[in-house]
Amino acid sequence: MNHYGIVSGTILDPFAGSGTALFAATEANLNAEGIELLPIGQQIIATRRLLESEFIENDFITLKRWCETQPWKHSTIQYTLPELRITRGAYSEQTKIAIEKYRATVEAENERVKAVLIFALLCILESVSYTRKDGQYLRWDHRSGRTSGKIIFDKGVILDFDKAITNKINEIIFDLYNGVEQVGLFQSEGAKGAMRLHSGSCLDLLPQFAADQYDAVMTSPPYCNRYDYTRTYALELALLGIGERELVNLRQQMLSCTVENRAKDLLHINPRWAVAIEAADHQELLQAILKYLADQKERGELNNNGIPRMVRGYFYEMACVIFECSRVLKPNAVLFMVNDNVRYSGASISVDMILSGIAESLGFAVENILVLPNGKGNSSQQMGEHEREALRKCVYIWRNGAHSYKRGFLKGRF
Repeated sequence: MNHYGIVSGTILDPFAGSGTALFAATEANLNAEGIELLPIGQQIIATRRLLESEFIENDFITLKRWCETQPWKHSTIQYTLPELRITRGAYSEQTKIAIEKYRATVEAENERVKAVLIFALLCILESVSYTRKDGQYLRWDHRSGRTSGKIIFDKGVILDFDKAITNKINEIIFDLYNGVEQVGLFQSEGAKGAMRLHSGSCLDLLPQFAADQYDAVMTSPPYCNRYDYTRTYALELALLGIGERELVNLRQQMLSCTVENRAKDLLHINPRWAVAIEAADHQELLQAILKYLADQKERGELNNNGIPRMVRGYFYEMACVIFECSRVLKPNAVLFMVNDNVRYSGASISVDMILSGIAESLGFAVENILVLPNGKGNSSQQMGEHEREALRKCVYIWRNGAHSYKRGFLKGRF
């Protein structure tokens, strides 16, 4: 950060996820604002903030008591574990009952302890279930009685609930104890910046933000790789009370990165995005890719006909996000983005070059594109025909306001 002159002010992360960029910024005594759509990300960020700033000694003692006495094992309080269609049958009956007893017992604690105990539960759901996260969906172990394809899947050891949750709480206690021993009760050394999290989609929220207010953007958007986070985090979302309709709405609000995303009416969301759409329309590499995918669809060569719509939606929506980032960033401020190139039907899609080209059209200067080591290979669907050819994963570094007349136009000054 110092290398790019970011030593004070506020950074923005439009795709906050679990808050990595936000916490890194505040540790560097910068203020941080983030936007996150998925409730699981919001929960992680809220719990970490609580542990860092609000947890008190008695709360710490309560966590230790939970590990020592396992009070949920003796609970008679009734609680029904929320389920979605895609999570039904994810646990053995014994594990399901244990989760329900644990969740019911948590309600007797104060709000701080309750939040940490629920966080611990969220952390272990996959390990005690018949499922494993697998990018586009949950993969089901054969012991569940459900199948997730022709190949029989065995995830290996499924952890005992009581042991898994006790180990997780102990892990949290260990982290907190180290904090106490080093710098006093759960407080880190040195000054820290303030943090604010906005809940929702950045496509909805960014247009409401004032112009010229952020000193940097640090973000990693969802990749254009068909990963459906509403499915991979379905166990966690169900526990947090997300219902069927809410799940569908979350999936459609996400940046288009899965074949189930319908096309968004971007000009209806924000008429100012006509400039961003025009930038995408004139991005030659993007248009060549879209034509190739449309031809492949016409010839029946795609393994899913939603791929052209998804790829188009991804880049046009990202163009609108880039537009908004230019608008809300101060002149000469820097945007850092981590993203992954992808491949469909044998065609490598240079996400780094396409988005950087769009960014230049919208007023950024591309200072650097850093290629990270250990590039990702093809998806499993393409391995047979195209083998494992590495794809670039990069950090983009763009500086805002390279063309003052464009910034004036984007901000509606002319």
